Amino acid sequence: MTQFSSEIDPPARLLMGPGPVNAHPRVLRAMSAQLLGQFDPEFTSYMNETMALYRAVFQTENRWTFLIDATARGAIEAALISTLVPGDRIVVGSIGRFGGLLAEIAERCGAELHLLTAPWGEVLSPEAIEDAIAAVKPRLFACVHGDTSTTMAQPIEGIAAICRKYGALSYVDATATLGGMDVPVDRWGVDIVTSGLQKCLGGPSGSAPITISDQAAAWIASRRHIEQGLMLGSGGGTNARIGSNYFDLAMIMDYWSEKRLNHHTESTTLLYAARECARLMLEETLPARFRRHDLASAAVVAGTTAMGLIPYGDLRHKMSNVTGIVIPPGIDGERVRAKMREDFSIEIGSSFGPLQGKIWRIGAMGWNATKPNVLATLVALETVLRREGFAAPAGAAADAVLAAYA
Repeated sequence: MTQFSSEIDPPARLLMGPGPVNAHPRVLRAMSAQLLGQFDPEFTSYMNETMALYRAVFQTENRWTFLIDATARGAIEAALISTLVPGDRIVVGSIGRFGGLLAEIAERCGAELHLLTAPWGEVLSPEAIEDAIAAVKPRLFACVHGDTSTTMAQPIEGIAAICRKYGALSYVDATATLGGMDVPVDRWGVDIVTSGLQKCLGGPSGSAPITISDQAAAWIASRRHIEQGLMLGSGGGTNARIGSNYFDLAMIMDYWSEKRLNHHTESTTLLYAARECARLMLEETLPARFRRHDLASAAVVAGTTAMGLIPYGDLRHKMSNVTGIVIPPGIDGERVRAKMREDFSIEIGSSFGPLQGKIWRIGAMGWNATKPNVLATLVALETVLRREGFAAPAGAAADAVLAAYA
């Protein structure tokens, strides 16, 4: 007889790494609601509500603001493959691992890649970005707003104006910042911005908000293709068909439009989650949400510094929701992470590539960006470090956190 494992019963971890984070209880409750058919009027009304909610979250009037049924990486791929025709030039501004991801996806789209990089721990200057765009004259400029691998946030203001000056579209990956840092899409003027639920929005991975300007939408629509089984007469665009079926934004836009032209079966459960994430954010108000993340960030920096630890990178450009901490000499960073998980049920992150084994990453975002969670994390870190032989002053972290919140 087949043996089945027991019912899922995961440990109650406090997820204070770079993401995912703990989902808000209201999001979990929303995900437990009954499923509906994808063309049920009740369900399509939820789709329309979600579009409106995310216009407010993205601070945009863009009509084409909706969800991609995929992780944040899926939304990145949808944005790039729906924008780039093989042979198109793209400038990717990279400040860490996830800028490198944009570059790899662009190459897989058949684009001619021009990579502009900053040393890890730094950001790109507007002058360097303009020089690259002026020289290449690309179809698209793409960058990451907050690259969690380095915990740096690339300034976005002014980039879209540079792109328009040279006839380029602009794309920003805001996976790690939407919901915790200011992402004013219309003020920025950026053409496409994508995100994910699992970080500052405080939901599960698997659904990715996206917003698209009218200019970018018109270009994408010119590559429109209708599947043979759905076509009634002519319906194709005038430019090259998008090279992916699942990540074809023109077809997904038809699905989210009044046409409801079938593309895939939208995940009812993840739509409920995304809708509740946005509702929570707007109830809190955007200014209050950003202040809460800023305060948690300041408390993490204050507490770790009081311990004798060194924050990583150019703090003028640090993300407000993730803090890099240099691992002290002689300390086994992975052993510390394991002890925090085993003894305190708290998870913090490590990093990748050049920073692997060199920094920890502490995330205070979404529902987790609170004084009790920051206190619990830094007290646990101080305790583990002292037991590992690091001379952290007893109680210094808690005192500094409380002072930051005073």
